[in-house]
Amino acid sequence: MSDLPDSTAHELESHDAFDRTDDGYALATTVFDTAITADDAEGKRDGRFRVTVFLPTLDAAVADEVVADPVENGWFETLERRLEDVFTVAKTSTHDEPVIERDADEVRVRLEYTAWDAGEGVADAKALIEFVEGTFAQGVIPGYEYQGEAATLLENAQNRGQQAADGDGGSGSGGMPL
Repeated sequence: MSDLPDSTAHELESHDAFDRTDDGYALATTVFDTAITADDAEGKRDGRFRVTVFLPTLDAAVADEVVADPVENGWFETLERRLEDVFTVAKTSTHDEPVIERDADEVRVRLEYTAWDAGEGVADAKALIEFVEGTFAQGVIPGYEYQGEAATLLENAQNRGQQAADGDGGSGSGGMPL
């Protein structure tokens, strides 16, 4: 595992949403694979964080059907535009532009930022990953059957929506809460 600044390692270890991995940490509360690492930062800053979220492409998320190139490309371009605002949910104001790359089956969202405080840096990592997950969910196109992480994400959203409806005395019927 890479060496993290002591304060950052302590914050990640003590936070129940993160799990240690061979090369850093991962957020346990998302359906997507994630990687969080950090190095010492210059000056009085606590750490330089690197967060990567691994998402399926639309075609990889769709079960038993090939997504046409124009649909896949439009989906990806929309995802890129929506993720331009990812740092609006973070406390840090010292960050690089998001880097979004894709190959045939995977989209990688790389976020780098500097935190003045390890606790805030860890909280930012969680908020940024959740923003990416929510942005992916917003981009789900109706009419396809989804598999893998996308199907799990949709199922979780439906279950939360159903629980909310049932808890509010609702009839328990309704569509997908997206």
